[in-house]
Amino acid sequence: MKFGVVVFPGSNCDRDMQDALQNDLGKEVIILWHKDKDLSMFTTDDCIVLPGGFSFGDYLRCGAIARFSPMMQSVVDFANKGGKVLGVCNGFQILCESGLLPGILLSNGQQRFVCKNIFMKYDEGEPLKIPVAHGDGRYFTEAKILDELETNNQVIFRYCDEYGNIDIASNPNGAARNIAGIRNKAGNVFGLMPHPERASSEALGNTDGRKVFSILGLN
Repeated sequence: MKFGVVVFPGSNCDRDMQDALQNDLGKEVIILWHKDKDLSMFTTDDCIVLPGGFSFGDYLRCGAIARFSPMMQSVVDFANKGGKVLGVCNGFQILCESGLLPGILLSNGQQRFVCKNIFMKYDEGEPLKIPVAHGDGRYFTEAKILDELETNNQVIFRYCDEYGNIDIASNPNGAARNIAGIRNKAGNVFGLMPHPERASSEALGNTDGRKVFSILGLN
Protein backbone atom coordinates (compact mmCIF):
# COMPACT_ATOMS: atom_id res chain seq x y z
CA MET A 1 0.00 0.00 0.00
CA LYS A 2 1.28 3.43 -1.02
CA PHE A 3 0.31 6.63 0.79
CA GLY A 4 -0.18 10.18 -0.42
CA VAL A 5 -0.11 12.96 2.20
CA VAL A 6 -1.84 16.18 1.14
CA VAL A 7 -0.28 19.45 2.32
CA PHE A 8 -2.50 22.52 2.66
CA PRO A 9 -1.40 26.02 3.74
CA GLY A 10 -1.47 25.66 7.52
CA SER A 11 -0.92 21.89 7.68
CA ASN A 12 1.49 21.13 10.52
CA CYS A 13 1.29 17.36 10.95
CA ASP A 14 2.15 16.40 7.38
CA ARG A 15 5.79 15.58 8.18
CA ASP A 16 4.78 13.75 11.36
CA MET A 17 2.47 11.60 9.28
CA GLN A 18 5.13 11.04 6.62
CA ASP A 19 7.67 10.02 9.26
CA ALA A 20 5.28 7.61 10.97
CA LEU A 21 4.26 5.97 7.71
CA GLN A 22 7.77 5.73 6.29
CA ASN A 23 9.92 5.02 9.31
CA ASP A 24 7.51 3.28 11.69
CA LEU A 25 5.33 1.39 9.22
CA GLY A 26 7.81 1.08 6.34
CA LYS A 27 5.45 2.52 3.70
CA GLU A 28 6.13 4.49 0.54
CA VAL A 29 4.88 8.07 0.92
CA ILE A 30 4.33 10.75 -1.70
CA ILE A 31 3.77 14.34 -0.58
CA LEU A 32 0.92 16.04 -2.48
CA TRP A 33 0.40 19.81 -2.79
CA HIS A 34 -3.16 21.05 -2.43
CA LYS A 35 -3.09 22.99 -5.71
CA ASP A 36 -2.22 19.92 -7.73
CA LYS A 37 -4.78 17.44 -9.04
CA ASP A 38 -2.88 14.38 -10.22
CA LEU A 39 -3.52 11.14 -8.34
CA SER A 40 -2.71 8.88 -11.29
CA MET A 41 0.19 7.29 -9.39
CA PHE A 42 -2.27 5.78 -6.89
CA THR A 43 -4.63 2.82 -7.23
CA THR A 44 -7.69 2.08 -5.12
CA ASP A 45 -5.47 -0.20 -3.02
CA ASP A 46 -3.57 2.89 -1.85
CA CYS A 47 -4.48 5.59 0.67
CA ILE A 48 -4.63 9.39 0.61
CA VAL A 49 -4.12 11.09 3.98
CA LEU A 50 -5.36 14.52 5.03
CA PRO A 51 -3.13 15.46 7.99
CA GLY A 52 -3.76 17.59 11.03
CA GLY A 53 -3.09 21.30 11.32
CA PHE A 54 -4.97 24.50 10.60
CA SER A 55 -5.65 24.51 6.86
CA PHE A 56 -6.00 28.06 5.60
CA GLY A 57 -5.69 29.23 9.20
CA ASP A 58 -9.09 27.73 10.09
CA TYR A 59 -10.62 30.95 8.76
CA LEU A 60 -14.35 30.82 8.06
CA ARG A 61 -14.73 27.32 9.56
CA CYS A 62 -12.29 24.45 10.08
CA GLY A 63 -11.78 22.65 6.77
CA ALA A 64 -14.37 24.76 4.93
CA ILE A 65 -11.84 26.44 2.63
CA ALA A 66 -9.58 23.41 2.15
CA ARG A 67 -12.49 21.43 0.71
CA PHE A 68 -12.32 23.66 -2.40
CA SER A 69 -8.63 22.96 -3.09
CA PRO A 70 -8.04 21.35 -6.51
CA MET A 71 -6.52 18.27 -4.86
CA MET A 72 -9.66 17.73 -2.80
CA GLN A 73 -11.75 17.43 -5.93
CA SER A 74 -9.44 14.59 -6.98
CA VAL A 75 -9.57 13.05 -3.49
CA VAL A 76 -13.38 13.01 -3.60
CA ASP A 77 -13.28 11.25 -6.98
CA PHE A 78 -10.65 8.83 -5.65
CA ALA A 79 -12.82 7.97 -2.64
CA ASN A 80 -15.95 7.56 -4.76
CA LYS A 81 -14.07 5.01 -6.86
CA GLY A 82 -13.21 3.01 -3.73
CA GLY A 83 -9.81 4.44 -2.87
CA LYS A 84 -8.93 4.68 0.82
CA VAL A 85 -8.86 8.12 2.45
CA LEU A 86 -7.80 8.94 6.02
CA GLY A 87 -8.38 12.30 7.66
CA VAL A 88 -6.80 13.05 11.05
CA CYS A 89 -7.91 16.03 13.17
CA ASN A 90 -8.11 18.90 10.64
CA GLY A 91 -8.25 16.19 7.98
CA PHE A 92 -11.38 14.80 9.66
CA GLN A 93 -12.89 18.28 9.57
CA ILE A 94 -12.11 18.56 5.84
CA LEU A 95 -13.71 15.17 5.14
CA CYS A 96 -16.90 16.30 6.87
CA GLU A 97 -16.91 19.65 5.06
CA SER A 98 -16.41 17.90 1.71
CA GLY A 99 -19.30 15.52 2.32
CA LEU A 100 -17.20 12.36 2.34
CA LEU A 101 -18.23 11.81 5.96
CA PRO A 102 -21.45 12.89 7.72
CA GLY A 103 -21.59 15.40 10.54
CA ILE A 104 -19.43 18.30 11.64
CA LEU A 105 -16.72 19.08 14.21
CA LEU A 106 -17.74 21.88 16.59
CA SER A 107 -15.78 23.84 19.18
CA ASN A 108 -14.82 21.78 22.20
CA GLY A 109 -17.47 21.71 24.88
CA GLN A 110 -15.24 23.46 27.40
CA GLN A 111 -14.44 26.17 24.81
CA ARG A 112 -10.68 25.72 25.00
CA PHE A 113 -7.94 23.95 23.10
CA VAL A 114 -7.13 20.49 24.45
CA CYS A 115 -3.71 18.88 24.02
CA LYS A 116 -3.05 15.67 25.94
CA ASN A 117 -3.03 11.90 25.80
CA ILE A 118 -6.47 10.31 25.80
CA PHE A 119 -7.75 6.75 25.59
CA MET A 120 -10.01 5.40 22.89
CA LYS A 121 -11.10 1.96 21.80
CA TYR A 122 -12.51 0.08 18.83
CA ASP A 123 -15.63 -1.93 19.69
CA GLU A 124 -14.67 -4.07 22.69
CA GLY A 125 -10.96 -3.89 21.98
CA GLU A 126 -8.25 -2.70 24.34
CA PRO A 127 -7.97 1.02 25.23
CA LEU A 128 -5.34 2.77 23.11
CA LYS A 129 -3.42 5.80 24.38
CA ILE A 130 -3.32 8.41 21.60
CA PRO A 131 -2.66 12.19 21.74
CA VAL A 132 -5.26 14.79 20.82
CA ALA A 133 -4.58 18.44 19.97
CA HIS A 134 -7.60 20.41 18.83
CA GLY A 135 -9.96 23.25 19.60
CA ASP A 136 -12.80 22.06 17.36
CA GLY A 137 -13.09 18.32 17.92
CA ARG A 138 -16.63 17.89 19.20
CA TYR A 139 -18.27 15.54 16.71
CA PHE A 140 -21.92 16.38 16.16
CA THR A 141 -24.75 15.35 13.88
CA GLU A 142 -28.48 14.82 14.26
CA ALA A 143 -29.72 11.87 16.31
CA LYS A 144 -31.02 10.07 13.23
CA ILE A 145 -27.56 10.07 11.63
CA LEU A 146 -25.94 9.00 14.89
CA ASP A 147 -28.31 6.04 15.04
CA GLU A 148 -27.46 5.16 11.44
CA LEU A 149 -23.73 5.34 12.16
CA GLU A 150 -24.14 2.87 15.01
CA THR A 151 -26.51 0.58 13.10
CA ASN A 152 -24.11 0.44 10.14
CA ASN A 153 -21.06 -0.08 12.39
CA GLN A 154 -19.54 3.18 11.16
CA VAL A 155 -18.31 4.36 14.56
CA ILE A 156 -14.67 3.26 14.59
CA PHE A 157 -13.41 4.68 17.88
CA ARG A 158 -14.94 6.06 21.06
CA TYR A 159 -13.24 7.97 23.84
CA CYS A 160 -12.87 5.89 26.98
CA ASP A 161 -10.82 5.79 30.17
CA GLU A 162 -7.69 3.69 30.63
CA TYR A 163 -9.84 0.72 31.66
CA GLY A 164 -12.11 0.95 28.62
CA ASN A 165 -15.10 2.56 30.33
CA ILE A 166 -17.02 4.96 28.08
CA ASP A 167 -18.36 7.91 30.07
CA ILE A 168 -18.57 11.69 30.12
CA ALA A 169 -15.38 12.04 32.15
CA SER A 170 -13.32 10.33 29.44
CA ASN A 171 -14.69 12.58 26.66
CA PRO A 172 -12.14 15.39 26.03
CA ASN A 173 -14.34 17.61 23.87
CA GLY A 174 -17.99 16.73 24.45
CA ALA A 175 -18.35 14.69 21.23
CA ALA A 176 -21.74 13.09 20.68
CA ARG A 177 -21.79 9.56 22.10
CA ASN A 178 -18.05 9.79 22.83
CA ILE A 179 -17.26 9.46 19.12
CA ALA A 180 -13.56 9.84 18.33
CA GLY A 181 -13.65 8.49 14.77
CA ILE A 182 -16.03 7.28 12.07
CA ARG A 183 -15.99 5.76 8.59
CA ASN A 184 -18.29 6.02 5.58
CA LYS A 185 -20.82 3.35 4.63
CA ALA A 186 -18.50 1.86 2.02
CA GLY A 187 -15.77 1.48 4.63
CA ASN A 188 -12.99 3.21 2.67
CA VAL A 189 -13.05 6.74 4.17
CA PHE A 190 -11.94 7.22 7.77
CA GLY A 191 -11.91 10.29 10.00
CA LEU A 192 -10.61 10.62 13.56
CA MET A 193 -9.59 13.43 15.88
CA PRO A 194 -6.75 11.71 17.83
CA HIS A 195 -3.30 11.60 16.20
CA PRO A 196 -2.00 8.02 15.67
CA GLU A 197 1.10 9.38 13.91
CA ARG A 198 2.20 10.91 17.22
CA ALA A 199 2.08 7.54 18.95
CA SER A 200 3.81 5.21 16.49
CA SER A 201 7.47 5.45 17.49
CA GLU A 202 9.50 3.53 20.04
CA ALA A 203 11.45 6.76 20.59
CA LEU A 204 8.26 8.41 21.85
CA GLY A 205 7.54 5.56 24.23
CA ASN A 206 4.17 4.79 22.68
CA THR A 207 3.34 2.63 19.66
CA ASP A 208 -0.44 2.40 20.12
CA GLY A 209 -0.78 4.48 16.97
CA ARG A 210 0.43 1.53 14.92
CA LYS A 211 -2.55 -0.45 16.21
CA VAL A 212 -4.85 2.31 14.95
CA PHE A 213 -3.46 1.98 11.42
CA SER A 214 -3.85 -1.79 11.72
CA ILE A 215 -7.49 -1.55 12.84
CA LEU A 216 -8.19 0.66 9.83
CA GLY A 217 -6.51 -1.87 7.54
CA LEU A 218 -3.78 0.61 6.63
CA ASN A 219 -0.78 -1.31 7.91
